[in-house]
Parts: sequence; structure tokens; C-alpha cells
Amino acid sequence: MTAPQDWHRKDLIAIEDLSRDELETIFHWAERYKPTLGRTNKKLHTLNGVTVVNLFMEPSTRTRVAFEIAAMRLSADVITVMGDASSLVKGETLRDTARNIQALNADMIIMRHSAAGSAKYLSEVIDIPVVNAGDGAHEHPTQALLDAFTLRERLGHDLTGKRITILGDILFSRVARSNIHCLKKLGAEVTLAGPATLVPRGFEKFGVRVCHNLQAALDGADAVMLLRIQHERQTSTHFPSLGEYTSMFGLNEKRASWLKPDAIIMHPGPINRGVELDSALADSGRSVILDQVTNGIAVRMAVLHLCYTTLTAQAS
Repeated sequence: MTAPQDWHRKDLIAIEDLSRDELETIFHWAERYKPTLGRTNKKLHTLNGVTVVNLFMEPSTRTRVAFEIAAMRLSADVITVMGDASSLVKGETLRDTARNIQALNADMIIMRHSAAGSAKYLSEVIDIPVVNAGDGAHEHPTQALLDAFTLRERLGHDLTGKRITILGDILFSRVARSNIHCLKKLGAEVTLAGPATLVPRGFEKFGVRVCHNLQAALDGADAVMLLRIQHERQTSTHFPSLGEYTSMFGLNEKRASWLKPDAIIMHPGPINRGVELDSALADSGRSVILDQVTNGIAVRMAVLHLCYTTLTAQAS
């Protein structure tokens, strides 16, 4: 199976790098793969004999497991290496770790790392495909892809003019940055909302609206994407307390009424119930949070397929 003509990358590093045609190619393959998730025999032979290494230097559940399942659905052999179990804790450099993994005949590396730019650096020092599973506060491309895929399922394939509000900790969120790039490329109107300390006006340079009034930010939105507070990336307090954040910006039933009646509620997880989102809304019919998780498998199957088949096409 060869890669489509509008995909020529062996790596997926950042949404910012991609064209709209490349985004559409990923969605095309994700749409083809999603129906296979419900089959009795879910295994495909796309990556049969391929060894995929998950190199996760930060904690993860959904992303790591989704990549593992996606690779196994494509019949790849999967090895997961966590940060505290790698030679990096002994002082080995990331470059040497990756080059040793390649020397062990791995065919692809999926990496999460706390340093922004780490995935791009890795792609430049090894020859096998690198997929960015999150690099610091820079980007989380597959999360944005699965979010957009979910929006397209619920709002229609053309997101032009759709009003999407991203609410929460924008400043420290790689999910927000990837989603801004992705949604803007797809023609959506993006509003960023939250306290001024976490949603600075500087984001307006990306062509989005910055709004610190929650009602104005939610009014008429087709979807709201909630983000948790990124405590692990903050070096100082950016709001007085979680309770005060919730009282001002937490999404509850009253505030959800400011959205369009058929608007959907999204969250990349993990949810801090009762902080950024009430439990009743998280479990309501408006929530597509679990749909996002399932769609993450199909989207990552598409990414793994495209990156690896591009590499093999270039080598032939």
C-alpha cells in the first residue's frame, strides 16, 4: 500500500508544518481505518513485521495506549520504553538512546518528551520515522488531529466558519497550540478563553480571538474544548486557587447554556472533574470526550501508516 501523492513525510513533528491537503490525507485514512475498530478480527497487515518503539519520557495513559493499540491493529510489534526505565536516567543522551534503538533494528519511534523541539531534533539524527507524541509546551499533533476528526464527525467535514472556543490553560498547553494551527488551516473561527495570566493577548498573532469574558467567549460557539491546568509546566502561580479558577471559568450547566443548543463539549483528558468541567456535563450527551479517545486510535493508525509507507517508498 503506497502513500498518497499529497503525503511525502516520514515524520510527524508539528501541525504547523502541514498543509491542508496533508491534513485531509490523514483524515481520509482515519476514516478508512475507523470502521475496522469494531470488527471481530481487528488486525490489519499494513505494518506486519515492523517494530515500533514508544519512547515516553513523560507520564501518559491515553496517548501511549492509543499509539500501542494503533500499531498493534496494523500488526506491528510494539515496545514501550518509559523514561524512568531508560538509559537516559543513567546520563545517556537522547541522541545516543535513539541511535541505539535504530541500531536494534526498530523501524519507527514515537516519542513524548518534556523539551520543546525534541522530536524535531530526533528526526534529524536518525533515519527512521519519528512521530511526536508531545514535546514540552510546543505541540501535540495527533491530539489536534483526533480533535479535528471528531469535530468533522459532529459538525460536518467542512469546518469553515465553525466557531470553536478553547478554554483553559492556553499558555502552557501543547494541545492548544496544535489545535490553533489545525483549526485555522481548516477554516474554523477560534476563540481562546481563560484568565489573562493563562491567555495572553500575544496569541492573537495566530489569527485567533482572545477573550477573557467567559460568556462572550462561549456565546454561539459550535464546540468548546476544555483544557486542564498544566501544573507540571508552571513555574509560578498564575491564578489564586483552583476554587477561584472554577468560580470564574469552570464549565457548568448555566455556562453551557451560552453555547449553541447543539454544541459539543470536548476535553483531551485527563479531566479534573469539578474544576474545569462539571461531572454532569462530562457524562452528558453533549460530551464527545470518549469519542475523542476512540478516534485517537484511527487517527494514529493513519499517521503510522503514512509515515512508514512514505519511508519505504523513498527507500525503493
